[in-house]
Amino acid sequence: MFVIALKMLFYDRAKYLGLVLGVAFSTLLINQQVGIFLGLIARAGAIVSDVPEANIWVMDRGVKNLDTIFPLRDTELGRVRGVPGVEWAVPLFKANATVRTAKGDLESSILIGVDDSSLIGVPPRVVMGDIEDLRHPDAVAVSQDGFTKVWRNEPLALNKTVELNDRRAIVVAIVKDSPKFTSAITFFTRYSHALQYTNNGRNQMSFVVARSVPDRTPEDVAETIKERTGLQALSSEEFRNKAIQYVIDNTGIPVSFGTVVGLGVIVGVCVAGLMFNLFVLENLKQFAVLKAIGTKNSRLIGMVFLQAMVVGFVGYSVGLFGAACFFEFAGKNNPNFTGFYLPFRVAIASGAVAAIIILIAALIALRRLLFVDPAIVFRG
Repeated sequence: MFVIALKMLFYDRAKYLGLVLGVAFSTLLINQQVGIFLGLIARAGAIVSDVPEANIWVMDRGVKNLDTIFPLRDTELGRVRGVPGVEWAVPLFKANATVRTAKGDLESSILIGVDDSSLIGVPPRVVMGDIEDLRHPDAVAVSQDGFTKVWRNEPLALNKTVELNDRRAIVVAIVKDSPKFTSAITFFTRYSHALQYTNNGRNQMSFVVARSVPDRTPEDVAETIKERTGLQALSSEEFRNKAIQYVIDNTGIPVSFGTVVGLGVIVGVCVAGLMFNLFVLENLKQFAVLKAIGTKNSRLIGMVFLQAMVVGFVGYSVGLFGAACFFEFAGKNNPNFTGFYLPFRVAIASGAVAAIIILIAALIALRRLLFVDPAIVFRG
């Protein structure tokens, strides 16, 4: 019987293709939109991810994300270093800087000032050059994606000169950083040098990044820092999650992507349900013949669900393959799309959604099948 069910399914190629494409489109849309959404909100905490040496971030009590910063007094660094449980603590500077490209265009960039002695704060992955060269005058490191945006259509190269806030900077290293939420161009330089590119007033230090001693957790030490200094102190994971949650709570990004995903599910249910219903309707006489020769309803239901499982598996595979190709090739040579990927958990969840879609389609089709009269075989 199951062989007959598959022959019935593959014989009507037009409806079989329509069913597969309905499930595939829904799967593709869900995976693409959810993958982009997760990659986009992850950018809100990218700067935290670029400092893997630190597991504690200290900042003003009112800071909610990495874009709205109230500078700290320089004396706060010594206070944090004196808290029990802190292995080391260094300053970190963050500001926006206007960069003039090689063609004379103006672009917005992020300027990160790292500790002068240890250079903690520069991403660990170096594409070209030597981080130690940041100790030279006017030296900066630039993100790889930022280089391709400032010097378009040029190969990666060192000793490029650029203007940051109308001051000269020389690129001595190119690093691979995490994609940022606000800008694809990020420059890294020493803390003392970064202050020369900006004029933020008396207080300059954006954050204090620190590491806890091995025998204490970052959360425990962060709580001690908060009690001793009155500043806000969070573990790296807590601060990253807080920055991401701020984007979720204060932007329309979740609603926008959620609406598109919901429409994908609705379209999948409607298309698959309609096509499967038409498929069963056109094969109603064949099912009636099977019923007339004594085939039980349970066996007919099993045949329909087998057809649905084949359609769901093929459609899901095609849609997942399309989504994987999108994330694999869309970001190549496009710095604005760097960092987007398809998490395996999303792929698994979309498989469950595809199963629900095809299950609903099968249930819609079963309404006609269960009540079919075998006598229609002998009519007209």
